[in-house]
Amino acid sequence: MKFLGFSPQGSGPEPIEYLAVLIPLIVLYFGVKSYRANECKGHMGFLEALLQCFKILLIGGVITVAASIIYIDEFAKDNTLQDFSGRIFGALLVGILFSLGVAALLTSKPNKVD
Repeated sequence: MKFLGFSPQGSGPEPIEYLAVLIPLIVLYFGVKSYRANECKGHMGFLEALLQCFKILLIGGVITVAASIIYIDEFAKDNTLQDFSGRIFGALLVGILFSLGVAALLTSKPNKVD
């Protein structure tokens, strides 16, 4: 993002940030689909799919926070974590909504909650 000239101090979200929303959706979909095919042999309940989504989001969140801290320390010394906090909270909400959607989409046992 730095090489493209974007910084967290902008007044609003940049168009490239809307494109970045697709990354968690793609990772969640293919991650849970792979788990369903390999570990569950094609049969998975909603809560099991939701749990796998949250595991994937937790790992992605840790990586994102670590990358943000490194970015602020090394490249954007005039910025603070507060400049990123609104975007990180927005990403959390989008991740939760994507988790519910992917879990509902990939559930193969519709009559069984789990």
